Amino acid sequence: MPEIIIKTEGLGKKYLISHEKQGSYTALRDVIAGKAKKILRNNTTTRVPREEFWALQEISFEVKAGEIIGIIGRNGAGKSTLLKILSRITDPSMGRVEINGRVASLLEVGTGFHLELTGRENIFLNGAILGMSRSEIKKKFDEIVEFSGVEKFLDTPVKRYSSGMYVRLAFAVAAHLEPEILVVDEVLAVGDIEFQKRCLGKMEQVSKGEGRTVLFVSHNMAAIKQLCNKGILLKEGRMLRYSDINSVVDLYLSELKTNNKIPVFDRTDREGNQKLKFRTVMLLNEKQEPTNLVQNGSSCYFELHFDYTLPAGDSKDVHFALGINDPLGNRLFLLSSYLTGQNFTISGDGSSRVLLRIENFPLKSGIYSYTISCAAINELLDSVKFAGEFTVEEGDFFRTGQQLPSNQGYIMVPHTFIFDHT
Repeated sequence: MPEIIIKTEGLGKKYLISHEKQGSYTALRDVIAGKAKKILRNNTTTRVPREEFWALQEISFEVKAGEIIGIIGRNGAGKSTLLKILSRITDPSMGRVEINGRVASLLEVGTGFHLELTGRENIFLNGAILGMSRSEIKKKFDEIVEFSGVEKFLDTPVKRYSSGMYVRLAFAVAAHLEPEILVVDEVLAVGDIEFQKRCLGKMEQVSKGEGRTVLFVSHNMAAIKQLCNKGILLKEGRMLRYSDINSVVDLYLSELKTNNKIPVFDRTDREGNQKLKFRTVMLLNEKQEPTNLVQNGSSCYFELHFDYTLPAGDSKDVHFALGINDPLGNRLFLLSSYLTGQNFTISGDGSSRVLLRIENFPLKSGIYSYTISCAAINELLDSVKFAGEFTVEEGDFFRTGQQLPSNQGYIMVPHTFIFDHT
């Protein structure tokens, strides 16, 4: 029977959040005035309201050596906090953790790297942190460099690396220096598609081939189901399920669909500063009538209603985006006014709508979901994931009566063959 390599009992993490009343900025004169007031009040300290926030509560599970565990949940569910505790980056506020083995963690770009050191020096530094001897690191050095693909920049300080180079080298170090436990967060999304595939393959190899344990956080349900045999679903800091990966992913997706029943305006799991806030989103047919069904090959619209509130005299050029996702939540394509070179100017307070037209809808029959967002330059105003779902039924996309075979992807593309008879 495989040994228990990770065990948690009643794990919890609490943070204290301060609520200070501040404006959009604080001028130097305000700071000086505040200091003077404190002196005049005999240095009396003003109590700042503080609130307890539990990022994790009552988390208990066991992981056996060689298992690949997928950790999933919406943003803010506590995934990163759990990984930081297991990586010994932060201590729990309650409960206990037993870890039997060395842990290599990749939680963010450049984890464990010293910016002033070169890539070569950081390889040896990370190996030393993991408790490996210089000779052990040397044995793996060439494999690490080859996997990372940063050989030309090996003697360059990593502060000059791009985020992609950072990730490639950091993952290569973490995966090749033989820790008993490998902890990987969504940071792999920074790399290119080919490198992501190599990383997934390497994680599968170190687990199934070498008997090491992998904890993997991702929003990519296809990757999670492909790689992991068990999963942990977190929601608002609590563990909803720890079971086989298929049942955990199914529960996660059903939780997402439950949100679809809540009106978009009332959704509390949105992101952005809400200077602009979506009120409703509707799918319309070719006649601009509300519907929940579209035929592939036909045209349709998405109608977005929104409210906005800006300070007097302020205006913003904003861009809208709508992403279409498959049944596992993976992005199929993005529709964006930024990509089409269009923008919408808002100022003051008001309400408005925008129509997004799609001609010759390109998806095969099935049920799909969509995400909506609005942003200005370097500023996310509002974003709602899984804002709704809709059904696509078979139409006549190719105008030939022929349909895309069920095992040949999701998206249909207009095309023509030109035969050369010479």
